[in-house]
Amino acid sequence: MKPGKTERYYKEKLESEGCLLCSLIDPDKSFLERGVEIAKAAYEEGSDVILIGGSLGAQGSQLDETVRMIKEEVKIPVVLFPGNISGLTHHADAVYFMQMMNSRDVYWLSTAQIQAAPVVYRSKIEAIPTSYLVVEPGQAVGWIGNANLVPRARADLAAACALSARFSGSHVLISDVGSGAPEPVPNEMIASIAKACSDDVVYFCAGGIRSPKQAAEVIAAGADGIQIGTAFEGGDIRKKIRSVREAMKKEGKKRV
Repeated sequence: MKPGKTERYYKEKLESEGCLLCSLIDPDKSFLERGVEIAKAAYEEGSDVILIGGSLGAQGSQLDETVRMIKEEVKIPVVLFPGNISGLTHHADAVYFMQMMNSRDVYWLSTAQIQAAPVVYRSKIEAIPTSYLVVEPGQAVGWIGNANLVPRARADLAAACALSARFSGSHVLISDVGSGAPEPVPNEMIASIAKACSDDVVYFCAGGIRSPKQAAEVIAAGADGIQIGTAFEGGDIRKKIRSVREAMKKEGKKRV
């Protein structure tokens, strides 16, 4: 499957800046005007991608309107990070066509994808083949997805999963400890995953990243980018986004 416009944008950003900052908005928590406010702040403070999604997930008109309104205010890709097949809308630029690779439930491995495929096809939005790996503690997404959580001390298991994603044709791999987790994926594990992905798979690290220092460490360990949602939901959003971006981009520039 050939990379589409959004994927090519990812590659260009990695070549010029060394890493990507993805700001995640959950329309179930921040919808319509509030979602637009966060997206606009993220865009203006230098985020590279706006992600839309969540473990429970908005759907229908609430999702459609939130994404449509966000698209009117930002000039960066708006990508769906769906919590289920209901998290689809044709207003987005692309969707992570995603498999939770360590779920115990066949639904998250293949059934949801089979049901979603015709909808994505008809919508004509870009589908990005994506593998999703849930690491301890997993939080809500681990519970809902019935994940066989990767132990934090087993970087070798995470690397094996990353190799599987690469050999199976994924273009993106996302490791996630879950929204609200106390710490990000361990740096040793990030390095092992990044090595396994090589240059074939774009690797994003999600969950538990709250500070500029943590963001920089994740990039230094080898991730191509980070996803942040919960940390941007309260307080001075602009200041938080700006400080995280500056720290991680400084680290990313060392690769360029």
